[in-house]
Amino acid sequence: MLSRTLIRELRDIVGPDGVITDPVELLVYEADGMSLRKSVPSCVVLPRSAEQVSSAAKLLYERGIPFVPRGAGTGLSGGAIALNRAVCIALSRMNRILEIDLANRRALVEAGVANLRLSDAVKSASYHFAPDPSSQIACTIGGNVATNSGGPHTLKYGVTTNHVLGLEMVLPDGTVLWLGGNGEELAGYDLRGLVIGSEGTLGIVTKALVRLVRLPQSWRTMLAVFDNLDDASHAVTEIIAAGIVPAALEMIDSLMIQAVEQASRFGLPLDAAAVLIIELDGLEAGLDDEMNRVMELCKSRRAREIRLARDAKERDQLWKVRKRSIGAIGRITVSYYTRDGTVPRTKLPQVLRAVYSIAERYGLRVGNVFHAGDGNLHPCILFDERDEKQRELVLRAGREMLEACVEAGGTITGEHGVGLEKLELMPLQFTPHELSLMAKVKRAFDPKNLCNPGKVLPETVNA
Repeated sequence: MLSRTLIRELRDIVGPDGVITDPVELLVYEADGMSLRKSVPSCVVLPRSAEQVSSAAKLLYERGIPFVPRGAGTGLSGGAIALNRAVCIALSRMNRILEIDLANRRALVEAGVANLRLSDAVKSASYHFAPDPSSQIACTIGGNVATNSGGPHTLKYGVTTNHVLGLEMVLPDGTVLWLGGNGEELAGYDLRGLVIGSEGTLGIVTKALVRLVRLPQSWRTMLAVFDNLDDASHAVTEIIAAGIVPAALEMIDSLMIQAVEQASRFGLPLDAAAVLIIELDGLEAGLDDEMNRVMELCKSRRAREIRLARDAKERDQLWKVRKRSIGAIGRITVSYYTRDGTVPRTKLPQVLRAVYSIAERYGLRVGNVFHAGDGNLHPCILFDERDEKQRELVLRAGREMLEACVEAGGTITGEHGVGLEKLELMPLQFTPHELSLMAKVKRAFDPKNLCNPGKVLPETVNA
């Protein structure tokens, strides 16, 4: 329980309306997108500037009180959960686009700016911010930096780290740093790159200088329908092996098709085993040849139907199918648990079979909607979180699914992060020495272990 004196001091920093202590209002912050774990913060601090973040962090650091940075709370690994009644520092009010520099193709934004809002702000000038997580309408740039987010179009354009030039960050003791810079290459250690993907454990990112990318001259977007999941998976591998790099290559399986159709009536084939959403973009010249080659490859893998978006409206419709698929799960289940692992593309058929087999063994249903082009799987396990037995089964099944990813030469996360969810899986992928080095990096930034403690690194790791 925080003292009244400390609450008053925090309000002096951020204003009387900038500290939430009401127990009911705090429930909003008890979890992020992973609802299996919950912990109510002792209070929520809502700063409006890096200076306020710095002052609040310094005060908490001096008092030895842990704190957790939070963006929109759309994360799926428990990274924004305030364990053990930590203070939550929410950056939702720091949502200004500070500068748009089209001549140099960059923008300076505060951490609380929503991903899609930045792209909308430069769309009329034919630019966009390339990383596009499915939650981009709500997720923030700061959150994207925390987990090195990707999205469908990062198959061609890269993940968040490929689009961030510099960062303003507040260290746990309140020191304000600028990491990276305006140039493409900088001398010294890449501290900017170190912070991206560190999940708020090294400090609080308050601003980001990001790249803006030209919108392509043209595009071809298609939906390929398959009666066999293996055929769809092999089509993914063969498209990339042919030297074609789509802007996006997404897969949706039968169960997720059912959910999307119940929610939105897009006209998807309910009897399909899987569909691929394939988007090619670039210069108009040559795009039809590439599209025809992709269609040939899909047909060679027994695609029974290929629908081509005829205009921007139909293209938007196909992307609504993909981006609304997770939200549509509520039509067919009480709760769901999304895991996130990455495998080599050639191992997709093998690992997908393992995912379905694991779910069946535990008596659970699982649907898949994922970034097939870069092998980033997102198994969605359906259950009722009110049933403690089901909760236990889901956690065990989810662990085995990620173990299957690692055994196939993959990783335990592609873009959701480790957070709280995958702590026990870190030793599957890293040696004790590697984990110890990571702990030493954490200590260098945060000697008191007050900034988002209990995330990313298992407590058993010694620096």
